[in-house]
Amino acid sequence: MTITNLPVVHMTLYKHGVGFFRRRGLVNGEGLKLSFRREEMDDMLKSLTVIDHTEGQVQGIDYDTPQSQAERLAGCSVILDDQRSLRDLLIALRGRQVKLFIKNDEPIEGLLLGLDEADENPLENSSVSILQQRTASVSVLTIKRLTGIELQDETATSDLRFFLQTALGQETHRSITIRLSSGEHDLEVSYIAPAPTWRVSYRLVTYQQTDGEQPEALLQGWGIFDNRLEEDLNEISLSLTAGMPISFVYDLYTPHTPERPVVEDEDRTAAAPIMFESAAELDDAVSFGMMASAPPPSPKAYRARPVSRSHIASGMEKSVQTAATGKAMGELFQYNVSAPVTVGRGQSAMVPIVGNKLGFKKDLIYNGNKMPTHPVATIRFKNLTGLTLERGPVTVMEQDEYVGEAVLPFSTNEAETVISYAVELGVHINETLKTESHLNSLEVKGRFLHQNFYDVRRMIYQVDNRTATDKTVLLEHNRVNNYTIFDTPEPTEKTLETVRYEVKAMAGKITEFTVQERYLRASRQEIRKLSYKGLQHYLKDKFLDETTFQALKSLLDLWAKISQLEQEIANQEGRRKKIYQIQEQAQKNMAVLSQDGEEGRLRSRYVKQLTESEEELTQIDQTVMQMQHEIKTIAHRLEQKIIAFG
Repeated sequence: MTITNLPVVHMTLYKHGVGFFRRRGLVNGEGLKLSFRREEMDDMLKSLTVIDHTEGQVQGIDYDTPQSQAERLAGCSVILDDQRSLRDLLIALRGRQVKLFIKNDEPIEGLLLGLDEADENPLENSSVSILQQRTASVSVLTIKRLTGIELQDETATSDLRFFLQTALGQETHRSITIRLSSGEHDLEVSYIAPAPTWRVSYRLVTYQQTDGEQPEALLQGWGIFDNRLEEDLNEISLSLTAGMPISFVYDLYTPHTPERPVVEDEDRTAAAPIMFESAAELDDAVSFGMMASAPPPSPKAYRARPVSRSHIASGMEKSVQTAATGKAMGELFQYNVSAPVTVGRGQSAMVPIVGNKLGFKKDLIYNGNKMPTHPVATIRFKNLTGLTLERGPVTVMEQDEYVGEAVLPFSTNEAETVISYAVELGVHINETLKTESHLNSLEVKGRFLHQNFYDVRRMIYQVDNRTATDKTVLLEHNRVNNYTIFDTPEPTEKTLETVRYEVKAMAGKITEFTVQERYLRASRQEIRKLSYKGLQHYLKDKFLDETTFQALKSLLDLWAKISQLEQEIANQEGRRKKIYQIQEQAQKNMAVLSQDGEEGRLRSRYVKQLTESEEELTQIDQTVMQMQHEIKTIAHRLEQKIIAFG
């Protein structure tokens, strides 16, 4: 944006690539021209607000069309080249009424015939010709004698002015003109426009503690922002807003049926840092809170007793005063920088927005999905700053030395925050998963045996403390959908997706801890498909009593008898099929034999064979009918027994 006579007085930056700008100043006249980058026009048209704090009126707003310069000049009769403007003007004015001013001579008025360009030394030898007014005389004079041209054609004058106004604009910028009533105006203009997101970086410095002191740390946050305007910012008020308001690009500038709005998610992700959830339930013995600020001791007092606070922390606390106040805005939170801000064009700046002492607790937390083999050193504190802390990198210093860095998550006031800043390489942790399934209960219902199985997961953690000091490790165990933890000590903490168990790892030893989970799964099986061995197993494990066992065994016996009879029927049907095949072959053979002689005797044997086979078929029919009747009788007995089970 280029606005030289209406300076920025306030700027609010957000985390999603948008800024809110407010300009104010005195304007004398009937208009104010503002220039915006082409890509800013949609946001400007969506949000531009103009207020006149005097009694003047805002009468309208005009802005350049979205056409390119070439498109806007397409219908213009006067188009001038950057290097040969006079030549192009004389060519464009052919046939137009003009007045030529001549060096050391009287001006000539008439219709311009045109320009004759010389190939060599055109400034000296080119000539211009004009049909003089109210005569038939054509005057020719060299171009070097011309001292000026007066356009006497209204269309040519208008086109020349339009060309010059269009050429004044930049292809990358568009102009907006605010039309005002006459007089002096105290004008305020506000709008949103694309702007680099503001960032925040933190320093967390722990104080050295004497015995019995509550651990405390200094949390200092710096807001980082950029001036991408085409002007300096001088003593403006600045606000930095945390949170995620809805914002999008809506095409208002292009004069055609708009495409769908361009809606982009805020880029808030970062790779590499290990993030832990805050605990849903805190140990009552752990107290996190804001520490009362004590005046720094004198140099003599430092020599007289042990140092109890970090040299860096106390120095930072005294040297840097927070320059922002916080204000809750519903779903958003705003840091208002109290001191006026001055930032040059193309420059960036940092302002201190957080500076508080907090109580904290250090832990070793292990989660194999986030960091295999080793636990991670973490610092947790409750955000009692009264501020909403935006997501940003944090550098951790302990005993005046750098010990690691992390990403501080977006944290509302009074929320617990956990940051992981270093890996404890002296502790090795191995995970072993064992799974099994076993029967929990069964019930007989009709023809089915309904069974409930427990699918069991056992996660065995082996904590190998290879250091010379005892360590306390929080094992963060990921919850598994539908599984319930059993026969495991109560967790020390719970989060939305994990449970944490506190394990004391003795120096130089391996400590084992097991988390058991189970999932109750139901299935059913036809009693008919049970085996005697499986039935005996249920009786042995006391899932069945003796009476039920015998009743089920009798059912299996009856089904076995039915199966035996069905197999016998199948065997008889096989015999019947073979007899039919033999009869068919005998009938074919008889068809080609005569009744006399040797063929007659052979024919008699076939007749006897057919008679015997018919008797055998009759016997098979009787046997099959008898077995089928027996199957029906047994099936009836089965139904009665099944009904008895309910």
